[in-house]
Amino acid sequence: MFRILSFAFLLFGFIILQAQVLVAQPKPLTVKVAVETGVANYGSIKARLNNIKGSKAALLGTRREYLPDLNISAQQDYGTINGQSGPLYGFRGLSASSGGPSLESQNWNSAFGALYLANINWDFFSFGRIRERINAAKALLARDETDIEQEIFQHEIRVAAAYLNLLAAQRLTRSQQNNLDRASRLRDVVVARTKNGLNPGVDSSQANAEISSAKISLVRAKDYEQEQASQLAQFMGIVAQDFVLDSVFISRIPVSIFDSVHADNNHPALNYYKSLINVSDQQVKYLRTFNYPSFSLFTVIQSRGSGFDYNYGQQFPTAYSKSYLDGTKPARSNYLAGVGFIWNLTTPLRVQQQVQTQRYNSLALKDEYNQAAQQYQNQALLATNKIKNAMENYLEAPIQVKAAGDAYLQKSVLYKNGLSNIVDITQALYTLNRAETDRVIAYSNVWQALLLKAAATGNFGIFINEF
Repeated sequence: MFRILSFAFLLFGFIILQAQVLVAQPKPLTVKVAVETGVANYGSIKARLNNIKGSKAALLGTRREYLPDLNISAQQDYGTINGQSGPLYGFRGLSASSGGPSLESQNWNSAFGALYLANINWDFFSFGRIRERINAAKALLARDETDIEQEIFQHEIRVAAAYLNLLAAQRLTRSQQNNLDRASRLRDVVVARTKNGLNPGVDSSQANAEISSAKISLVRAKDYEQEQASQLAQFMGIVAQDFVLDSVFISRIPVSIFDSVHADNNHPALNYYKSLINVSDQQVKYLRTFNYPSFSLFTVIQSRGSGFDYNYGQQFPTAYSKSYLDGTKPARSNYLAGVGFIWNLTTPLRVQQQVQTQRYNSLALKDEYNQAAQQYQNQALLATNKIKNAMENYLEAPIQVKAAGDAYLQKSVLYKNGLSNIVDITQALYTLNRAETDRVIAYSNVWQALLLKAAATGNFGIFINEF
């Protein structure tokens, strides 16, 4: 019974210890989480979200252009009203509007006056100018929406590529660490045989040189890994750190690796070019409306007050009051309503060139669209070829590693038994290290080729749905 209880306590303690180890291990960062974090945190995407909000506000403001202008005005003044016959032009508003009888001499009789006014102006017909302006604002909103779509797509590709690069860098670092461990074990064998006089002393020097070379390669691999980690952190919008990545998927082939998917016109980047062309075309339609006049409806109602009496010219200079209330109290009112239009006949000459300029902008954008479409088609073909080449290397890599491992094992056994020299075993060590490096690159290139295919076809689901 005592043995059974002791065994039970030991088993329970072992389970608790394993649970603590599992809890202490950090959770691997998956590709999906990295992409979602990058999309949520990246500053360029946040900026485009604000651009969309601004475009929505601009569209709402443009729609309110249909509203008439409603102005109210009130002023109270104090001054003289000397009048004089003669022409006058209120150039840039730099003149007073005082008016009164023409007297034989200047006088400085002053009183209060007031003007109260309400005015409505409404351009009720302008040959679709406001409608086309609204359409142009809608096109700008659509442009910003497609802009953020293509930016999100491009950033998803960037984050995924950085993730694969970091994963490959980590595996390369591991391969270089394994190479250093092998070189260290080889040096221990060489030193032992050299001390026993079984091998010349130069073998120790050669082994030490291999150790130094392996350490340098490991430092370079770590440096590259740190660069890729910094790049991934930047794309994710977080502080750089030591990432623990999910490396399970890289040892298998993607399910959709050979699916036939071609670039089409729904690529996010091509949709953005389409929206730019649409904005330019809408600008052309809007500019054309300036060739025509605007018909306006206007109404005015006003009241005036004055401290000068109606008979001031006959009973000068006594028929006026300096009282503030007498001068500012409304005494006369008028109203006016009418319809009018204004048409600058030289405007079409200027608008013609503006329309022509915008047309050329549309043609330039269409040329850029065609170039981008051709570029993505070529990238899709290139991705297909890269997938084929990557798969060939993927199948050959394990064979190379197996053969190199067998050769190294054979040379090490022969060396330990004095049947081989240091040159042969170091060559086998180098060959094994190169084979392991090629395997890492080959496995990573398969997924990089699939990511290139997703980028070329505009379908990120080809890549991300594999996880």
